Amino acid sequence: MTDAAAAPGRRPLVVLDKVNKHFGALHVLQDIDLTIGEGEVVVVIGPSGSGKSTLCRTINRLETFESGSITIDGRPLPTEGKELARLRADVGMVFQSFNLFAHKTIRENVTLGPVKVRGVARAEADRRAMELLERVGVAHQADKYPAQLSGGQQQRVAIARSLAMDPKVILFDEPTSALDPEMINEVLDVMTELARSGMTMVVVTHEMGFARRAADRVVFMADGQVVEQATPEEFFTNAQSTRARDFLAKILTH
Repeated sequence: MTDAAAAPGRRPLVVLDKVNKHFGALHVLQDIDLTIGEGEVVVVIGPSGSGKSTLCRTINRLETFESGSITIDGRPLPTEGKELARLRADVGMVFQSFNLFAHKTIRENVTLGPVKVRGVARAEADRRAMELLERVGVAHQADKYPAQLSGGQQQRVAIARSLAMDPKVILFDEPTSALDPEMINEVLDVMTELARSGMTMVVVTHEMGFARRAADRVVFMADGQVVEQATPEEFFTNAQSTRARDFLAKILTH
């Protein structure tokens, strides 16, 4: 299945149409067509250098692109200014490196966006922050600073910070790749719970177990192209393309 449409019955929320991006002579995104439906969990996998992270970063314009279009909830991606800031409030992002403000407490990291960008009252932002920190299992760390937390805890705070903005979609760019192995599952468990709650998610990851468990759809990229997309069951048991079968043979045998 290489159809770019969102799953049946889902309203299209993020639509990429013929998106192209170059880094110098390197054509990193080649005519990307991809539609992500509301409430859908799309996991993007593929070899290093396939364009996965670039794809993720173009959706909230951390990377520019040269041609094609991206719409979020029916509106074209703004290029700059207030409109772009508004878009970024609607599109959460969780990075490899947690990107927390080192000089602010965990609670302050989570309340900052809602207060400054959304205009939420401080008391309400505080209440919601504690609710979200509870949800990701770090409420007892609310008054500590990022450096006092483990990597897994910091990444869970980063997820809570994204959720505090009530985003329409959250992008995850290899959220566990900087973590020690024993911390990976605590972050994936939070992401799995989030997926089950109906959050729209685009997840770039090497964690195949998460893809099998939580994805509605697996998108396989190689050499800047979407080579194949299917349900996890179809993809992992019966990949159609040679490229995907080679990739799976390499990663699933180790």
